[in-house]
Amino acid sequence: MTDQEWMERAIVLADKAASESEIPVGAIVVLNGEIIGEGYNSPISCCDPTAHAEIQAIRDACKRMNNYRLPGATLYVTLEPCSMCAGAIVHARIDRVVYAATEPKSGIVESQGQFFQAPYLNHKVTVASGVLAETASLQLTQFFQYRREQKKKLREQAKRGDLGD
Repeated sequence: MTDQEWMERAIVLADKAASESEIPVGAIVVLNGEIIGEGYNSPISCCDPTAHAEIQAIRDACKRMNNYRLPGATLYVTLEPCSMCAGAIVHARIDRVVYAATEPKSGIVESQGQFFQAPYLNHKVTVASGVLAETASLQLTQFFQYRREQKKKLREQAKRGDLGD
């Protein structure tokens, strides 16, 4: 399968996150042409600030492989990884990361730094970006637009004293 086809699966997982009122980010780990781990953003529902899509997918893959290292694996994620997730990627020895949309505020792969290029790292990760970026960006934009609209409706209802009892 192609990077685009794998990313399509990650986008489906991001939709699942959005359906649970989580920021829509999805991730999969692929090894030897098959998915060995999947995850989507769920820090709110899991009450776990580390429950980012990448971490969830890595945890799933490590359990399935019965190993905390995933040499030869590729991680596909719909949003540029943050520093926490980038660190986990290195520790898991994932060889390659493919992501869709950049994250200007906290993305550490290219937006706020080039973490995987750091000379002090004991594992090198190759990166490809922009795969289905428009689709992933639109997914995020629509999610946040909907959330803003919902908050606005609640504020307006509160002003009117109409709390929907």
